[in-house]
Amino acid sequence: MNKTYAPNTKDIEGQWYFLNADGQVLGKLATNAASLLMGKNSASYTPGALSGNHVVVTNAEKIAVSGNKTDNKIYYRHSNYPGGLRQETLGEVMEKSPSKAIERAIKGMLPINKLRKKWMANLHVYADTNHPHTAQEKAK
Repeated sequence: MNKTYAPNTKDIEGQWYFLNADGQVLGKLATNAASLLMGKNSASYTPGALSGNHVVVTNAEKIAVSGNKTDNKIYYRHSNYPGGLRQETLGEVMEKSPSKAIERAIKGMLPINKLRKKWMANLHVYADTNHPHTAQEKAK
């Protein structure tokens, strides 16, 4: 009987992927980045193993959203104190830090498990085209 080959984390070599967010819709960019982080694009995808892929997103400030989401989409957080519910719109988040909106969208599309923090550590989002990862070869 043949056994199915399941690659180990040591056997997998991660790649670097560079995504340009200029004019792209936030949700579509987030789904592409999440699947690249998880390694679903490779033939050796294993759900419980870290793929080692790094995703670099540039031009975060030029992201596009459909409809009136800049005014209507509200992000909530709570401080766990009475009356501690805070809210801010997508437009307010984009004014403060455009990379935070993309990071939050990608984090929401990753499964909630032990690998989520490691996947998020392999995500690099920058507001403009300048980034310190030019030495890595660009994977297609």
